[in-house]
Amino acid sequence: MQRRRQNRGGNRRRICAFCVDKVKVIDYKDHEMLGRYVNEFGRIRPRRQTGTCAKHQRALAVSVKRARHIALLPFVND
Repeated sequence: MQRRRQNRGGNRRRICAFCVDKVKVIDYKDHEMLGRYVNEFGRIRPRRQTGTCAKHQRALAVSVKRARHIALLPFVND
């Protein structure tokens, strides 16, 4: 008889913060919010780390790239 393993690691699914807040458009001008989704090397953090859904992750990537292009976010952090 096998014993079931208990989930001790806390591997709960993250919920998308944009879906919870019912965000329609991710604004590229909000650099403080976008900074949370960029790591210390200036790279966009992946979905598995941030917990965003696929739809909002794509919109987030576009917004980060736009903010970089007009120099609201750095391409690389020093």
